[in-house]
Amino acid sequence: MSQLQGPLVGFRMLEIGAIGPGPFCAMLLADLGAEVIRVDRAAGKVMEAVSATPLLARGRRSIALDLKRPSGVATLLRLVAAADGLIEGFRPGVMERLGLGPEVCAAHNPRLVYGRMTGWGQAGPLSQTAGHDINYISLCGALAAMGRAGEKPVPPLNLVGDFGGGGMLLAFGMLAALLERERSGKGQVVDAAMLEGASLLMTMFYEMVATGSWKNQRGVNLLDTGAPFYDVYETADGKVVSFGALEPKFFVELVNKLDLQGVDLARQNEPALWPALRAKITARVREKSRAEWEAIFAGSDACFAPVLDLEEAPKHPQNVARSAFVEVGGVLQPAPAPRFSRTPGGVSRPFAEPGEHGAAILHEAGFSAAEIAALKSEGALLTKE
Repeated sequence: MSQLQGPLVGFRMLEIGAIGPGPFCAMLLADLGAEVIRVDRAAGKVMEAVSATPLLARGRRSIALDLKRPSGVATLLRLVAAADGLIEGFRPGVMERLGLGPEVCAAHNPRLVYGRMTGWGQAGPLSQTAGHDINYISLCGALAAMGRAGEKPVPPLNLVGDFGGGGMLLAFGMLAALLERERSGKGQVVDAAMLEGASLLMTMFYEMVATGSWKNQRGVNLLDTGAPFYDVYETADGKVVSFGALEPKFFVELVNKLDLQGVDLARQNEPALWPALRAKITARVREKSRAEWEAIFAGSDACFAPVLDLEEAPKHPQNVARSAFVEVGGVLQPAPAPRFSRTPGGVSRPFAEPGEHGAAILHEAGFSAAEIAALKSEGALLTKE
């Protein structure tokens, strides 16, 4: 295990229950040096990890508590008293029913930043309804805008709702609340809803609709595969390359590198000419392999890139030069980001088994050996130590 490092060293966080965006938020904070304790579920003799995805659970220790037992709740509240932040991802009201709602936690620690991750938000007609990324981005206009003309929308993995509009937004909110606490001395609740986060990511497109520069129609606009110079194309060997030559100077470079004939460079942004231009690019790109096109476009400003899969991406020279992927616990994975000049972040440890550090965490928090033994005896604390 490496030592904690990054701009958040010295901050203590508790991560309670959640899948996907909650663990991603905790991972971001841990990558930047915060001490994050993952609270896994304990019931009877069974310990269940909060996150079923070990990479999202990197960089923190684990304690397994039975929060349906009063002693389990009391134990967690003692940890809350010394924490800077708490992250939870239950449906609205669950933490309150467990006796761990924001008001109770604030009574034990008025400086606590209490982060809540939900799909729909803490209130509203859908707040108690189940959902996933695809549903949240459906309701904010994002999914309807993604896809080709005449085809159904294409879900963009679960990047927009869960991770961009969810976990990353909650991490941003937690840090903002911690900054404000330095002035006020008071904690507060951060209510992060994936629906609203995904809506926020769509701000530019709502602006473009309002200004008439974006049609409320899929696959006919500048950035939604409508424009042939901002799209992907198949190569001779069945692989794919991408072009993003939006600006005129980049478009000129693209046309020159592809050696396209009969293209009116001054009329780049006229949709009526796009079908013919797309046909030219499609035919031309199919004449060579992806590797050949990479050689032709090397060092150019045509906004070109090969479309790499998950095995190829870590090996690309740019990613290698930047150490954009790291190996932790024998598994290659994306490295912490962004970069810091004085206080670089890092992955302090691989995925921890549920309950792996429970006794040590409580000992550090001031629990006596007798108290820890009692919690184990009654099943409120399960540990592998």
